[in-house]
Amino acid sequence: MDGKKKVFWSIFSLVLAGLTLWAVLSQSEGLSIKELINEAANGNKLWLACACICVVIYIFLEGVAICSILKGVGYKRSLKRGLIYSTADIYFSAITPSATGGQPASAYFMIADGIPAGVTTAVLILNLMMYTISIVVLGLISIAINYKLFFGFKVLSKVLIIAGIVILSLFSAGFLSILRKGDKVFNLLAKLLNFLHRKHLIHKFDSKMAKLEKTRVEFTDCSKMVAGKTGTMVKAFIWNLLQRASQIAVPAFVSLAFGNTGSTAVNMFASQCLITIGYNCIPVPGAMGVADYLMVDGFTSLIGRADAFRVDMMSRGLSFYICVAVSGIITLIGYIMLRRRKKRA
Repeated sequence: MDGKKKVFWSIFSLVLAGLTLWAVLSQSEGLSIKELINEAANGNKLWLACACICVVIYIFLEGVAICSILKGVGYKRSLKRGLIYSTADIYFSAITPSATGGQPASAYFMIADGIPAGVTTAVLILNLMMYTISIVVLGLISIAINYKLFFGFKVLSKVLIIAGIVILSLFSAGFLSILRKGDKVFNLLAKLLNFLHRKHLIHKFDSKMAKLEKTRVEFTDCSKMVAGKTGTMVKAFIWNLLQRASQIAVPAFVSLAFGNTGSTAVNMFASQCLITIGYNCIPVPGAMGVADYLMVDGFTSLIGRADAFRVDMMSRGLSFYICVAVSGIITLIGYIMLRRRKKRA
């Protein structure tokens, strides 16, 4: 994104975060930030520590997944670099209306590290496909744990969850199709460039076409290489599954910290799997507002409305707001280091 778009979406996300916080607090029967902090301080420190560790694991494992795919196609990179790819994705996905908003940011750092554009594109598409499939799989695990949880949601939440299952399944199929039939995608891009050239809307047409062709060759070679390495794809899926599970587990650990039983925490994990499916189909930055609505709705039947607000506020504070803030700081540090490296070069 250009500078103006970055500023706009950053401000928009801050405003939306403020409105979400106000809406949740106004509906939470007198819950305040101060009260929430006091309850956290008096809660079980071990379980709160587990919730925090889950957030760290969530950030770390995306980098592990990307690095494992890169290693499989011959572009080994350190986990330190993988962490930058991960935080860039997490931060920009949170401040843009699309769940794929972080992919270009990850690509920027990957290409700067010497990874060809076509390889970068194929790796990120594969990782996003596994990320999406893992959410669907966790939804199936949720049903296996307690299928009755779905019926505890309100009608709107049920519609969002069903829509999420359909949309995520279509996305998975679409990503797989792009990896297998990337030439058709690049042919469409070439036709688009030709159209814009005829309308005199782009300049340096020949260089853009040459760059597109170079990317197409790199993408095709990488896709073929990945397709022939089942182990690489399996590892990418496992890392993504663990990554999603670590984030989804945060509310369960928070509920344990607030004194709920182990069986309740298991049901909350299962409920959060469905909640994650539901808010992933809504094009809102960070699913702010939507995720909170679904969490309060799903948790109310398990721990009551008042405690549902407490768990929502605490777990979203950890797994989203603090997670995004930390990711943004790490990404900024990575960007500064990259600029310095370029100046030295």
